[in-house]
Amino acid sequence: MSSDRTQLSRRAFIQESILASLAAGVLPAMSLRASEAPAPQAEAKAGPNGKLQVAVLGVRGRGQDHAAAYASRSDCHVLYLCDADRDVGQAYLERFASRFGYRPKFVQDLREVMADPAVDIVSIATPNHWHALASIWAIQAGKHVYVEKPVSHNVSEGRRIVQAARKYQKLCQGGTQRRSEGRYRAAAEAIKAGKIGKVTLIRCVMYRPRNPIGPPGDYPIPPGVDYNLWAGPAPMAKVTRKSFHYDWHWFWNYGNGEIGNNCIHCVDTARILVPFYTLGQWVVSYGGRLGFHDAGETPNTQVAVHDLGNGLTLVQEVRNHKTDRPFLNGAVLIAGEEGYIACDLGANVVLYDRAGNPKEKLPSSGGDHFANFVEAVKAGRQDMLNADVEETHISTALTHLANISYLLGHQAGHSELVAALEPLQVNEDCVATLNAIEAHLKENGIDLQKEPLTLGPRLAIDAEHEKFIDNPDADRLLTREYREPFVVPPPEKL
Repeated sequence: MSSDRTQLSRRAFIQESILASLAAGVLPAMSLRASEAPAPQAEAKAGPNGKLQVAVLGVRGRGQDHAAAYASRSDCHVLYLCDADRDVGQAYLERFASRFGYRPKFVQDLREVMADPAVDIVSIATPNHWHALASIWAIQAGKHVYVEKPVSHNVSEGRRIVQAARKYQKLCQGGTQRRSEGRYRAAAEAIKAGKIGKVTLIRCVMYRPRNPIGPPGDYPIPPGVDYNLWAGPAPMAKVTRKSFHYDWHWFWNYGNGEIGNNCIHCVDTARILVPFYTLGQWVVSYGGRLGFHDAGETPNTQVAVHDLGNGLTLVQEVRNHKTDRPFLNGAVLIAGEEGYIACDLGANVVLYDRAGNPKEKLPSSGGDHFANFVEAVKAGRQDMLNADVEETHISTALTHLANISYLLGHQAGHSELVAALEPLQVNEDCVATLNAIEAHLKENGIDLQKEPLTLGPRLAIDAEHEKFIDNPDADRLLTREYREPFVVPPPEKL
């Protein structure tokens, strides 16, 4: 064994000991109330150069934005770049050094980051299956955390991050950056002022054309990848996708499909406009991976209907085939009894009357989500966070619930789908939506007789305890089997 590998093994052993020593104590069940106030956090102490010391995990894509955001600030210093792909990490290290004039430490094993007491902030842009465990380990090791959306790979993981943050009194911000943009707060104030009347329906739409990812095969792991570290909590399964990186999104072991990848932004934005803190009363989902004939597993077409209670309906809809723009160009559409507010997740947030005529373009202003996080860390104040992890957990969990219904489904024809959707007592014309989906698929050359949609069951939800009612099969999908030693701890072992 090389001396480098021996040192790494020793560091890993030390880190596992550190984490084991932290994993003590029992937490009470946490309610779905973002206003639930933990004990005050201590202000972060700056490092020896007077700056907060930051580690960025995952630097192939979004993580580069993380690193640049911190490095561009006078109060932060990027101490570590970490990526399980050595070649990706070292290539970005060179670009970072060229741009910012210094070279952070590069490591492949994130446990080295956790074991370094000099690190104040861990900023996480790994694949989804690592989000929760990396967050929990960082919090247990005394660091504040910024974690990309979706904050978890399953429902129970998200709640565990919240519990860890509260127990160890660390700040954790979810990467749903629209919470730092003023335009959505202006829209929320318009709704609160009654400009569209009582809200009855929220539609969250992600229409994003994508291409098939290629046929399934037995593909090599890139030479720079430590597959054990890349897989972490997930199985070290045979690689059946041609593109090792990004396309993990479309495999259940690692990703959550388009609904978890991008519709989470729509759901979280909707919850800025119409704040609610429940997982609802029930969910039903249908869809399929239709027309692609590729290695992917997750749906490229999906609809989920949620009864949130109190006369409020949430609908999520994903389309990866070519399609027209949504109604009123609303990636997020808030329907009230007297009008609508629609936003495209960009600069356009528009108030419409009931007939769909524009009445007012709401004030547009952006915001710096990383700056909000850093300032909150410096002040030691959770209440300064624009996207406290409990907010992002609730939004993420709603996408997970949709996927659980879909995963428990069976192929169904039009008549069976209508029979399941027509009786639903919600503020959405579910059959009209089904007809629109079927027409959309037909326009893209898909024969639903040969490739039927998958219809999931309507699942009753115990929102207080974040589980299903009398459905052990669905409950099993609230978590996963973990691969030692990469295990998300239960509440009593946090």
